[in-house]
Formats: sequence, C-alpha cells, structure tokens
Amino acid sequence: MKNALIWGLIIGVLSGLWLFTMHLMGYDALDENTAPYEYLSVLIPVAGLYFGIKNYRSSECNGKMGFLEALMQSFKILLFGGIVAVFWGILYINYISEGNNFSAFSGRLFAALLVGLLCALGVSLLLATKSNKVD
Repeated sequence: MKNALIWGLIIGVLSGLWLFTMHLMGYDALDENTAPYEYLSVLIPVAGLYFGIKNYRSSECNGKMGFLEALMQSFKILLFGGIVAVFWGILYINYISEGNNFSAFSGRLFAALLVGLLCALGVSLLLATKSNKVD
C-alpha cells in the first residue's frame, strides 16, 4: 500500500503541476478546445504507473508478479493519484480559472479516467512475469 500511495502522490502532484503550468503558458485548461501539447499529459500516468509497478515488482514481489497483481496495484496507484489530481483541479477551478466551467473539467476528468485504465492494462501486461495457466 505504501508503494501505491507514493506513486499515486507523484502522479497526482505532477498532474496538478501540469494544470498550473498550462495556465502559466496562457492556455485555459478548462476551455472546450484542446491544445496539441495538452496530449503530452498522457505521459504522466504512463511513466508513473510504469515506474510504480516496476518498483513494486522488484521490492515487494521479488521480481515475480502476475497480471492481476500488477493490475490491482495499478488501480491503487491510480486511485490515490486521482484523488490528488481532483483536489488540484478543484483548487484550479475555484481560485485560478473562476467561472462556470465545471462541465469542461468533468469531461477532462472522464478522459483521464479512460487513459488511466488503458495505461493500467498496458503496464500490467508489460511488467507481469508470471504466467498463470488456466485449466
């Protein structure tokens, strides 16, 4: 659980920093339009999950980890990261980008959820080392 908390916090803080960095670059992250460099934010959960699951596999699983074990750890990391990222997003909506833009923000949160789930599946498949034979 400690590994999931640490890497979830890393993903959440980096996501929050990305939100504020985009604002400083002059882009309103809650507008209906999407800037091309906004797609680079996908690298945050991909890298966070990859290094988090790799660290979990090497430190707690002695280098051997099944797909479902990796997937559960990925979901834990994403849960903690999502809580922190939503906190940063609420701060951003209330204090930085004031206005009625909750619908655009909720659309981006849903997209982040889908990206996170796809990243969790991919990283879990990539880093699983035990093959489980089903008879």
